Amino acid sequence: MENTVRLNKYLADKGFASRREADELISRGLVLVNRKTASLGQKVSGSDIVELKESATKKTYRYVAYYKPRGLSTQGEDGGKDVVSLFEKEGLFPIGRLDKESEGLLILTNDKKITDKILNPKYEHEKEYLVTTRENIREGIPKILEKGMTTSTYGTLKPAQSSLIGENQIKIILQEGKKHQVRIMLSDLHLTVTKLKRTRIMNISLGKLRPGETRELTEKEKQSFL
Repeated sequence: MENTVRLNKYLADKGFASRREADELISRGLVLVNRKTASLGQKVSGSDIVELKESATKKTYRYVAYYKPRGLSTQGEDGGKDVVSLFEKEGLFPIGRLDKESEGLLILTNDKKITDKILNPKYEHEKEYLVTTRENIREGIPKILEKGMTTSTYGTLKPAQSSLIGENQIKIILQEGKKHQVRIMLSDLHLTVTKLKRTRIMNISLGKLRPGETRELTEKEKQSFL
């Protein structure tokens, strides 16, 4: 007998879809084996003719704004719950990350093509943060950030727009996204971050989302990277 494999694995190996996506296509009747509608769990061999209906090749892409809660890792290193595992069943993954103790806006998608357009530093996309510190923030801090401060970890950084919101709150807008950059900048200025929330990426704002909530991006929001 010829060697056989499950149809979903066959489609995944050929690069048409993940196994989960293949099962969905099969369930929707969009996969044919030897001119007949395939069934879930079906096996195929090298001599079988496997076809996808035209509509199956038109993948629907999703672009989602997500409010990552504080205390949740973007991608866990200890095997625990994280953003990646939470949205894996929906076929979504986060673009970029927020550290575990930070909260706020993440963009989720199933479109790998936009990753570079959002993360690559050459595009200089703005990312806006609202930061609370334990200590009162000195009035001269925004000027230091706007000149492009020099840090012990990253050397000289690009200028960052900033403005004081209160005695111990500051809004910072970055055009680069180095790991823990905001925390490092403020630490070098002898400020202790107690809360860090990302409120905007490009023209996409957190808006009225609450921790753990999502919303689909609007057509206008998607124009900034599509």
